[in-house]
Order: sequence, then C-alpha cells, then structure tokens
Amino acid sequence: MTRRLAAVAALAVLAGCGTPSPDLFEVTRTGADRNANVRLLVSDGGTVTCNGKEHPLDAKRLLAARQLARDLAPQAELGLELPSGRGTQLAYRVRLEEGTVAFGDHSRDVPASFNRVVAFTKDVTERVCGIMR
Repeated sequence: MTRRLAAVAALAVLAGCGTPSPDLFEVTRTGADRNANVRLLVSDGGTVTCNGKEHPLDAKRLLAARQLARDLAPQAELGLELPSGRGTQLAYRVRLEEGTVAFGDHSRDVPASFNRVVAFTKDVTERVCGIMR
C-alpha cells in the first residue's frame, strides 16, 4: 500500500511539472531602422523571447517584469493609447492579459510605468537579446 501511495504521489508531482509558465506581457517596438523593430514576449517562468528566439531572464529582470506587469494592468484595462507625438522615433504596444497599451517615445503625459517599459525594453533587447540599436 505504501508503494502504491508513493507512486501516485510521484505521478501527481510530475503531472504539474509540464505546465508552461504564463506570459507576463508582450512588447512590440517599432521604428524606422531595422533593429528598432523588436517583439519581446516575457514569460513568468524566467524567459524572454526576442523576435522568436528564447533567452533566459535573470532574477532581477524577472522581478522587474512582474512589477511592470502589475503596474501596467490598470492602464491596460482601460486600453490606454496615447498619440505618438511630434518627432516620434519609436512606438510601443504592450499586450497584457488585462488589455493593451500603446504610446510613442514622444507621447505627452505618459505614466511612469510607460517610461519603465521603454527602459526595460532597451535593457533586455540589448543586454539579453544582443540586438543593438
């Protein structure tokens, strides 16, 4: 009987191991030059997919991504899309479970979380994905 319970317990543990981690958010950045155009898919499991290629995400960046997802949720629920503004070079679209936000690098009156999207995207794109702009 003990072996049977141990086997059932082991199977239960293994059954939960194959579940993929949920995505935190997806950032699509567009611009005039080739390396400005990037798509980042950030997973809660500690990976980021950059233009289709997966990379590990260190703990510090993963924690920052989780906080960013929480901070963007209220704006995403509202579907906040700000006009890009004059002189815009880069446009950002962030898709979360709660909805989507969009803005440009010269949008006016952006929430602080949008500025953190810009910084996070630049950091991960260059330092994790190796895409220099």
